[in-house]
Amino acid sequence: MEITTWYLEQNESTSLTGGSAPTVPVEVIRAEVVSPELSRFLYASVGGDWFWTDRLAWTWQRWLDHLDRPGVETWVAYVRGTPAGYVELDGTRPGEVEISYFGLLPRFTGQRIGGHLLTAGLERAWSLGDRWPELPPVGRVWLHTCSLDGPAALANYQARGMRVYRTETETVELPAETPGPWPGARRDRM
Repeated sequence: MEITTWYLEQNESTSLTGGSAPTVPVEVIRAEVVSPELSRFLYASVGGDWFWTDRLAWTWQRWLDHLDRPGVETWVAYVRGTPAGYVELDGTRPGEVEISYFGLLPRFTGQRIGGHLLTAGLERAWSLGDRWPELPPVGRVWLHTCSLDGPAALANYQARGMRVYRTETETVELPAETPGPWPGARRDRM
């Protein structure tokens, strides 16, 4: 299958264009306690329908080592106490923050939560130095998405003021079906 990957960035916080208000009340809260269990749950639940597989084999210790670094943060969107999506920030490279992972659990799509959560994630990326004063100031926020991600992903990133700076196309071999959030789960599970 041919996959297109888009790399997007912002080079100043003033480029950020906020998303519309969600149709339901949403709280975006930082998971301040490093939790491999929570991060793996979010990763598998959000990415299970989109071929997110690179971290599925990670051990608990590898998750801990990854998350327990200055500048790595997980921000979770909650709807009435239930996790609806997340943004993982990686500010370990001097002067820049990567939005490593971003997305919603399937039940929460179509409620304008994605634009709201991405806006919050970008704001938190630009203000990372306020929470990690030992890190240099942020001068760039970037991410990548691909044609396997949700159909609204690229448009959401661009609507928030991110611009494409590189595009790559490659042919990859994929399994017949996405892994889902756990074995036996189906996309139409709602």
